[in-house]
Amino acid sequence: MRFRLAIIALMLGPAMASAQSGGTPPGTPHSTAPAQTPQASTQPATAQATAAPTAPAYRPPQAKTQEEFKAYKAGAALTDPNQVLAAADQFAEKFPDSELKELLYVQAMNGFAQQNNPQKEIEAGRKATAIDPHDPNPLIHVASALVETTHENDLDKEQRYAEAAKDAQAAIDNINTGLHVPPNVPEAKVQAVKNNILALAYETLGVIDMQKQNFSAAEANFQKAADASKAEPMARIYLRLSVAQDNEGKYAEALINANKALQYSQEGSVEQTLAKQQQRRLQELAGKAEPSVPGTTPPAGAAPATASPPQTQQQPQQPH
Repeated sequence: MRFRLAIIALMLGPAMASAQSGGTPPGTPHSTAPAQTPQASTQPATAQATAAPTAPAYRPPQAKTQEEFKAYKAGAALTDPNQVLAAADQFAEKFPDSELKELLYVQAMNGFAQQNNPQKEIEAGRKATAIDPHDPNPLIHVASALVETTHENDLDKEQRYAEAAKDAQAAIDNINTGLHVPPNVPEAKVQAVKNNILALAYETLGVIDMQKQNFSAAEANFQKAADASKAEPMARIYLRLSVAQDNEGKYAEALINANKALQYSQEGSVEQTLAKQQQRRLQELAGKAEPSVPGTTPPAGAAPATASPPQTQQQPQQPH
């Protein structure tokens, strides 16, 4: 089932690329967070965010020669992500040891995300992660776009889910050490970026769990996503958490989160419509249900929590 995670957009500001001459022109987007940026929070969202070691001091990538610097600037000045990607490929071929390669691929990736072109977003993001496999930004781009574009009948479905899960987990594991943070960025802003990436990463893992009908694992991951995004709650995450709990027969808990999904959804949105359906269904079930057994599936034919006709409770589909 296709869904669209929040587009990741520039938040921390540009990374600065410098040549031997000491020039420091504007660089390209390198550290990002979802477009729906939460309010700044100084409190870590998850245990991973506090337990991991702190990142080393950020050193901006540098060009080794004026020729390399000039070629980088020419690519970074482009606005069409297709042109940026082509320029990045040419740059990487001509300057295979350059520290600036990932910047161009990330710029192309961000452009494709803003165009809602997940296939090209994956292509550019994979090239960025090949250069730096620890940067949470391209890792979560690739993971979320892979899940979005994977379909039930795809022959490579399991491989795509495995890659998405690996990248999402790597984004979590490297959140404190792999994020490229330019100097002088307020800590609260950095933490907000981390929280957004963590929310997307746990949500991605939860979606994969739902596709595998591992509802207890999905519930745990969606709860972590909700915790990470507490500064600016996302209706979509609470709706998914409700659906996971619904599939476990936890109707009272699922109703609480359906209510939250409705509370945080925008007027007239798909999330609002689905949350109302889920709320009505659970209000009825919570009153009738016998003590539930974890892992049980909601009765067939009940009001759907998806945009499609009812089969089993699945992930809420998102607008494209």
